[in-house]
Amino acid sequence: MGTDFVLAWVDGSDKEWQREKELYCKENVPGDSREERYRDWDILKFWFRGVEKYAPWVHKIFFVTWGHLPAWLDTHNPKLEIVNHTDYIPGPFLPTFNSHTVELNFHRIKGLSEQFVYFNDDFFIINHVKQDDFFVNGIPKDMLALQPVVANVENPVMPYIYLNNSMLLAKHFDKRNNIKKQPGSYFHIGYPFMYFFYNMLEMVFPRFTGFYTVHGPSPFLKSTFEEAWKEEGNFLSSTCMHKFRDKEDASQYFIREWQKLSGHFHPANVKKLCRYFELGNDNRKLYNTLMKQTCKMVCINDANTAINVNKVKRELAICFKSIFPVKSSYEL
Repeated sequence: MGTDFVLAWVDGSDKEWQREKELYCKENVPGDSREERYRDWDILKFWFRGVEKYAPWVHKIFFVTWGHLPAWLDTHNPKLEIVNHTDYIPGPFLPTFNSHTVELNFHRIKGLSEQFVYFNDDFFIINHVKQDDFFVNGIPKDMLALQPVVANVENPVMPYIYLNNSMLLAKHFDKRNNIKKQPGSYFHIGYPFMYFFYNMLEMVFPRFTGFYTVHGPSPFLKSTFEEAWKEEGNFLSSTCMHKFRDKEDASQYFIREWQKLSGHFHPANVKKLCRYFELGNDNRKLYNTLMKQTCKMVCINDANTAINVNKVKRELAICFKSIFPVKSSYEL
C-alpha cells in the first residue's frame, strides 16, 4: 500500500486572499487571525527538495491550498496533486481561514490513500526518512503520552482547544480501562523517559488530564477521520463553521489521539524524528541543526514574537540552499 503526503500551505501575501480574509475581520468574526498564522518564509521549495532527495518512496503529494500556487511550482509533476479548499471542504464551511477546518476534512480529498502523513508547511525533511518511520505494516507509528492541559493565559486560544480535544476523547474512552486494554501503548520501553514517567504519574488520576501533542508530521489512517466524524460530527462541524481558529474548536490532534486510544498505532519514540524550533531573532541552534543535518526532520514554528522578518528569511535561505542546492522535479 502506498503512503501519500498531505501538505497544507497558505500564501499570506496573496492580495486576493487578504481581501477575502479582511471581509471577515471587518465583520468582527471571532477567532485567532494574527499575521503569524499566515506568514510565508519563502522556503517552501526546500520542502519539495527534501522530499525528493530523502523520501523518494512517497506515492503522491497532495498540496492543499486556498487557490494560490507558488510561481515556481511545476503542477504537471506526476506525483503532485493540487487540492483547492473548494475541492474537498463542504460548502457551508467555506471560505475558511481556520487551519482546523482544512485539517479535519482531509479524509474527503479525492484519491487520498488510506495511509498518509500530514505535514504543516513548517515541517521539513532534512535527512533520509523511510516509510517505516511513519507506518509499520500499515499501522501509524506514534507515541501515546499523557500530559496535563496547561492554563497558559498568554495564549487565548490553544489551551481551550487542547481541553476540548480531551473532553471529546473522554466521552468515548475511559482512561483506566484504556490503559488496561493496551498497557504496551502507554509504557513502551522506547519512549523518552520523561513521557514514560508522566504516564506512570498519570496512573494516580482516574480521568484524562490531557495529551502530549507530538509536534511533527502526523501519520494517519483515513478511516480514523471517518470514524471520528461518525461519532463527533456535530462538534467537528461546529469547529469547521468558525472562520478563524477559535477557543471552541477541536483540532486534528483530537483525531490523532483517537487513533491511538483506539489502538490503531504502533508505539515508538517518534519525538526523536523531528526537532522543534521557534523562530526568533537568534536562531543559531536551528541553523546549526540544518547545516549539520543532525536529525531527520525539523519544525520551524513562527513564534508569536517581534521578528526581523527580512533578516531571518535571508538566513533561512542560506542554510537551506547549502543543503539543497539543486532544484527538484517539482520546480519549473
